[in-house]
Amino acid sequence: MRITDATMQETIDDVQAEWLPIMLQGSPSEIYVFNCETLHFEYANKAAIDNLQYSLHELREMSPASIVQGISPEAYEELLADLRNGSVASISVNTVHVRRDGTAYPIESRLFFLAASTGPVIIAIGNDVSSRDESDKALRASESRLSAMVSNTPGLVYQFRLARDGSFSFPYLSEGCEALLGIAAEELHDDPLHFLDLILPEDRTSFMESMNASTREMSAWNWEGRIRIEKWNDIKWINLRATPRALDGHDVLWEGIMTNITASKLEQEEIIRSRAQLAELSAHINTVKEQERAHIAREIHDDLGGNLTAIKMALALLTRRLPADPALVEKADYVEQLVDRTIETVHRIASDLRPGVLDFGLVAAIDWQTREFEKQCGIPCEFSSNKREIELDPNQSAALFRIFQEALTNIAKHAQATHVNVQLVHTERFVRLEIVDNGRGIQAADRTKPKSFGIRGMVERSIAMGGSLSVSTSQKGGTIVAINVPLVDSSAISTS
Repeated sequence: MRITDATMQETIDDVQAEWLPIMLQGSPSEIYVFNCETLHFEYANKAAIDNLQYSLHELREMSPASIVQGISPEAYEELLADLRNGSVASISVNTVHVRRDGTAYPIESRLFFLAASTGPVIIAIGNDVSSRDESDKALRASESRLSAMVSNTPGLVYQFRLARDGSFSFPYLSEGCEALLGIAAEELHDDPLHFLDLILPEDRTSFMESMNASTREMSAWNWEGRIRIEKWNDIKWINLRATPRALDGHDVLWEGIMTNITASKLEQEEIIRSRAQLAELSAHINTVKEQERAHIAREIHDDLGGNLTAIKMALALLTRRLPADPALVEKADYVEQLVDRTIETVHRIASDLRPGVLDFGLVAAIDWQTREFEKQCGIPCEFSSNKREIELDPNQSAALFRIFQEALTNIAKHAQATHVNVQLVHTERFVRLEIVDNGRGIQAADRTKPKSFGIRGMVERSIAMGGSLSVSTSQKGGTIVAINVPLVDSSAISTS
């Protein structure tokens, strides 16, 4: 059978008649057909009817101008007239449609003129863009808030991009660029290497190392360093904090903030200087105090002790020459006992002020103090040393011995211990004294109690002699006090 042009046209007409209404009804866009003569609706698809809330019958009694806002009826009719007379092939128009309930929504429409067999019509295909407009509005509001936060941030908000070939750039720089770095954002965009020129030479290595570490581990980038602002003749400390993310092509982009931390750095340095001065003063006070104690101990031992010894000798001579009077003999015995007790008190006071055993070395002094502690408190105390003699600077020896005495005093007062172990270890670089008890252990609150200067004094003494002190709780309970004292001279002599 031969297909003619007329047959083909009939087939096309049949397909359009059957499928076109189905396609129009299923479209998510709003589709309207206007009568060119009456300018009333002739057809509206389901999407249009649902959104406008009018039935098709109601719409056929209405003109497009009755539901359209944002354009006058006259102007709208002029657009339709342009389509009818063929002045334009199609028209795009943004208007607002009003629903039956009075609410409105923005719509983007495109209008076409169609010379159909049943008569000319205008077809409008529109899309409700209220969701898109709301999204745009929310996006603009979000961008406005972000811009406000960035502009009020005390620092420079930036993006830093590292390319695979090692070059880098600043895709974004906030308005704080010039205030912080002394150069405009545009200049740094054009010449990113200028940022490296700002960093002091001695700090550039740490900058690159921190950047490479962040790149390698994809971890947060946190760097502190100094920059020089030539036009202000000023050096600043800046802190750089940023979070990386990988981009296509193996590039890495950091987003973060740079802040001026010069004031806090200067305060930190001042605190360090003040602490160093206080430590130096504390060390001087302790040295002077030990010297004064030694001087007083010598005065008591030599002068007062000597005088008491002379009194005891004279009293013994007088006692032998007394008449055989029981009352006088008893009195003389009492005075002699009183002198003996006074001599013992003088020796004890002199020893407390400056233990003479320190003159025999640190090992002997700690061994003696250990035995004294065991004798006075009744708590078994074991002492061991890996050297028979250890030579330290006299001031260090005295300070270490005082710390040891204070540690034993704390054990006696607070630990409720039944055993103490003391170890003295000499290495090539330091001397370590460790005191371990099996008591109740030290609590965090014990270290911060007001007017509790025991541990604080021990720490200050250790710092003053260039050492360190740690107080911790052992796994089996009890407390571990460890003091490390650096050797003043690496060639310090020690014999086994």
